[in-house]
Amino acid sequence: MKTLTGRDFIRLVERHGWTLLRVNGSHYIYGKPGSVVRLSVPIHGNRPLKTGLLRHLLKLSEIPDSDLD
Repeated sequence: MKTLTGRDFIRLVERHGWTLLRVNGSHYIYGKPGSVVRLSVPIHGNRPLKTGLLRHLLKLSEIPDSDLD
């Protein structure tokens, strides 16, 4: 699986219709109209998201792995 930073993941999520609801410290909280799911994406400089967290966020946001390329 390709690694992404938090900022790169945010760009991907926004392309799929998610909008920024609020910022709490270094975590950006995203929501989508008609969905109760909230995504909390950590932004810690240019550090990549860990693989397990990235998979979890992709599953919650219903974005296929093929969109990472």
